[in-house]
Amino acid sequence: MTIKGMDFKEFLKEKGCKLTTQRRAVLDVLIEHRGKHLSTEEIYEYVKEKCPEIGLATAYRTVQLFEEIKIIDRLNFDDGCSRYELVIDGEEHHHHHLICEACGKVIEVEEDLLEELEARIENKYFFKIKNHKVKFYGLCPKCVED
Repeated sequence: MTIKGMDFKEFLKEKGCKLTTQRRAVLDVLIEHRGKHLSTEEIYEYVKEKCPEIGLATAYRTVQLFEEIKIIDRLNFDDGCSRYELVIDGEEHHHHHLICEACGKVIEVEEDLLEELEARIENKYFFKIKNHKVKFYGLCPKCVED
């Protein structure tokens, strides 16, 4: 995996951090579960399977570090739990999320649906938009059937 054109070890070194076994294990879990929107506790449970010596505090510190150096993004789906996903190289905008109000399932919308709206806003307000986050709430196909 590359981050801003560098491999993970180079990227951490540039940020003044070392590549530890625990950090590599956390990154591996995030890569393996890409698109799953894991909480820190879920990341910890998966990492513990491969790296049993890791502690929960180390998992929390690693997730915090990864967020600070922009390897991952924190997501809030209004369920009281922070979730995380990898920042993908070359991705200009975040994708959108569909959140089922019945079961809590999160579905990613890959397309950026707001490019035209962004251009209109930038032109009208002379404001350079860097990013946006959009969440749609409703019912997933399974919950619509129930």
